Amino acid sequence: MVPATQVFAQEKQAQLETIEVTGTRRTGTVQEAPLNITALTADTLGEQNIGQLEDVARWVPGLTVVDQGGRSASPIIVRGLNTNSSGPGSNGGTVATYFGELPLFLNMRLTDVERVEVLIGPQGTLYGAGTLGGAIRYIPKQVELDITEGEVSGDIFSVHRSDSYGGEYGFVFNTPLINDELGVRASLNYYNDPGFIDYNYVVRQPGVSQPDSLDDNNLRSVRDANGEKTLTGRIALRWLPTDNIDATLSYFYQKQDVEGRSIDHFNALPASNAVSGDLTRKYTSAYRYEEPRVKTDELLSLEVTADLGFAELVSATGISSFAADGQRDQTDLLIRLNYSYEDFPAFSAFTRELDNQDTFTQELRLVSQSDSDFSWIAGVFYNKTEADGSSSEFTPGYDAFLGGSRPDALEYLSVSDSTVTESAFFGELSYQISDAWDVTVGLRQYKYDIETRSAIDLPLYYTVFEDRAPDSIVLDYGTETADDSGSLFKFNTSYDISDDAMVYFTVSEGFRIGGANGVAACPDNVNELTQQIVCALPNEQVYVADTTTNYELGVKSTYFNNRLYLNVSAFDITWDDAQVAGATVNGAQPITANAAGAGSSGIEISSRAILTDDLTAYMSYSNVDAQLTDDAPFLFGVLDEQGTALQNYYDGKKGDRLSGAPETQASFGLKYTTDLSNGSVLDLVYGLTYQSDVYSKVGLRADGEVIPGFALNNASASISKDNWTITAYLDNMFDKYAYTAVRRDAGDLGTATFADQNQNRVDLLRNYGRFVVQPRKFGVRFTYAFDL
Repeated sequence: MVPATQVFAQEKQAQLETIEVTGTRRTGTVQEAPLNITALTADTLGEQNIGQLEDVARWVPGLTVVDQGGRSASPIIVRGLNTNSSGPGSNGGTVATYFGELPLFLNMRLTDVERVEVLIGPQGTLYGAGTLGGAIRYIPKQVELDITEGEVSGDIFSVHRSDSYGGEYGFVFNTPLINDELGVRASLNYYNDPGFIDYNYVVRQPGVSQPDSLDDNNLRSVRDANGEKTLTGRIALRWLPTDNIDATLSYFYQKQDVEGRSIDHFNALPASNAVSGDLTRKYTSAYRYEEPRVKTDELLSLEVTADLGFAELVSATGISSFAADGQRDQTDLLIRLNYSYEDFPAFSAFTRELDNQDTFTQELRLVSQSDSDFSWIAGVFYNKTEADGSSSEFTPGYDAFLGGSRPDALEYLSVSDSTVTESAFFGELSYQISDAWDVTVGLRQYKYDIETRSAIDLPLYYTVFEDRAPDSIVLDYGTETADDSGSLFKFNTSYDISDDAMVYFTVSEGFRIGGANGVAACPDNVNELTQQIVCALPNEQVYVADTTTNYELGVKSTYFNNRLYLNVSAFDITWDDAQVAGATVNGAQPITANAAGAGSSGIEISSRAILTDDLTAYMSYSNVDAQLTDDAPFLFGVLDEQGTALQNYYDGKKGDRLSGAPETQASFGLKYTTDLSNGSVLDLVYGLTYQSDVYSKVGLRADGEVIPGFALNNASASISKDNWTITAYLDNMFDKYAYTAVRRDAGDLGTATFADQNQNRVDLLRNYGRFVVQPRKFGVRFTYAFDL
């Protein structure tokens, strides 16, 4: 190790880049903000080949984004606040994501982005959207009004285990239309990931031949079945009619066409399974249907900033929409429900899902600009979301097996629509007691109303056994409502120990709205019924808002003339009425419920240093102890055949470790820069990210398992000259095989059996699988920037 006296005793010393942020609603630097905030600039995103939120999280202490591939939303977890089991549908919504000034839940490709800001801890007194654990802000690059410029980029890469090459191609163009007054900026990016998971056992003729036979005429292979094609675009028009008004009208569009899940069944099938003998390769899936999903996000926004003298007024108006159309294999889930599907040897099933959501958002915010010792922020927020969706399960051939006829094979249909209206007043008041000491108090007053309608039909059952028409669908809608109001409080104080060190303390409250589950209410005589029914009991129909109280003590410090930053924070969080994923007693329909209490505590560290004028290092570390603080009866919402819970198995117990997030995360990066003889610059970058093991379920109960920890290594080399940059990179350079989450649980192993055509016992568990990390990726990327 080089002694610090030698490293820093140089006549001409380089200094660390000062990163400006606006996360506190005022322009400042990361080192000046009295909260835990991480900002990744466009340069850092490029150096570490960070293209999406999952990659961002590996460099942010306290943030976990469970990589589940592009098909489903990846759960975002802050400081271990999660009680849901890992896998699809476990995204708990504990974090608000913003695109510019508007809340928009979106995992976007990080193109033409100025920086990504991650604010850890509740932010409801600064932001319109309520935040339980934190906020993530994508800050797009602004329209420049005095220059015509642009950039062309291309990336060609190969992924180990994939049969073809992938690529990413984009351009950005910015030009003034009226100099210093009106300008436009446009960007377009296309991403093509070839995929690396093989679906080797896809059924050719469902419902006709046995899906678990290894007969080549029955099954087919689909190579690289989890590929993704994503088109991302944005156009923005900026207008400065006066020196005091700045307005930007923009339209954002992203379409993701994902071919399948990033799940494999390597070592995840019992020996008795008919295809288990062939599942000896990693990155191989045993699902019987392809599982594509197309998702489209759009946002039309108008952001206006007006200088009123005494304050700055910001108005953000947004109209956003989301649409998704997907298919997935449903065979094993239906069989394990024990409704006699397993009696049909040729049984297989798939589900089609449609989702639509339209949102209108308006936020108005005033930020004081006086030189007084008092400063303040005040805002109002309104948000209305209308959503609808349907889930249709198809069981080809099952109607004929039962002795009836249902040509569309529609066995189950669930439809729902909902309207959520949320409003809030929020603000902060700060007082500068002295040049070194500041105190801030904040308040949020909120109100929300939810109305949900839903209906469920079992068309095949009623056609075959109740003499309904072969194409009939009967939907009897039930309506549920939920509403609540309340207030949240924040206290923050910071003190400048010196010009280079600050200590701060924060107490802040966060919340997440409650809601209705959208499952039709059960009839009064449900316990007397003998036929299959899907419904919600009274305690399963609605769930209440959950809240957090966050205590945080932090230190931000700078050393050696801005050559070393070291930031440390310690926190303790109380989480009341935690929202958890559950299932109805009748029909195992997914719902949300409330647990009694949970909490987390820990420490987060981030640092950046110039070791020599050519060598820069950066690191992060976090350690979290997240657990239940009260017993949580029926946490997993599963009952035995007598209708009673199995104690110590399905219950959560005080002290149980929470699921979904590692206890320890760390990252370390190095960047070496040197001038070459031909006038070009060489950058060598290395990155290491690590996470410890994860529990798939709270306390490892109900067939939970330990997901092993892993480390990923990345490296790149770039040569740049004038306007050109060429980069060769390796992600997951040692081709580490690791998985981040599981779908369902190992309890599915052998839960349902049937005899194949040779009367051999077959265990079904392909409902269970593991979300795997992308294998080694090698690519070459170029960018060409120009100005006119």
